[in-house]
This record gives sequence, C-alpha cells and structure tokens, in this order.
Amino acid sequence: MSRLIQHAVVGEQLALAFDDGVECFLPLTLLRRACPCAACQGEPDALGRVVRPVPSIGDDGFGLRKIEAVGGYALQLFWRDGHSTGIYTFDYLRRLDAAQSS
Repeated sequence: MSRLIQHAVVGEQLALAFDDGVECFLPLTLLRRACPCAACQGEPDALGRVVRPVPSIGDDGFGLRKIEAVGGYALQLFWRDGHSTGIYTFDYLRRLDAAQSS
C-alpha cells in the first residue's frame, strides 16, 4: 500500500503525492459529491437494501475548511458547511483520480 507523503489544496483541487511517485489532482466538487459517508452514499437497512439519499450541498459545501489524516490510510475532509463524516481512504482517492482520467 502506498503512503501519502503530501497533500495541499491548490485552487479548487486537492493535490496528493504518494511515495510511489503517483500524483493526483482531484476537484473539490468531485470529492464532495463522492463523499463516502453513509449520509451521502446510503447504508443497508435490516434487509440489506441500500437507501441512497440525495444530499443537498449548499454553496459553502464545496470549500474545504481543514484536512486531517486518519491513521496511515485515509484523510478526513472538513467542508465549510460543517459536513465532515466522510473518511476518504488513499485507495478510494486514487480510484477517483483514475476514474476522472479515463
């Protein structure tokens, strides 16, 4: 597993550099819309059905207030509108980058 060695907000993107030489540039709008938390992506009910909510994101919802490391495997993003429950694993961030590049 690759380790994140540096991250920074550059304009309207989150720039990431990994120890294997991979660099990712992810638009903040993409990151917010792809928030992996249950409130944004849904979670299974007692029968295993996933109810997918339709999150409402206001104007402040696409700006980052701060970023915190979660162990050695993820980042937690704190958005200006107060949303902060998404834990973005490094693997997930790299998959988002690959998907936008294809």
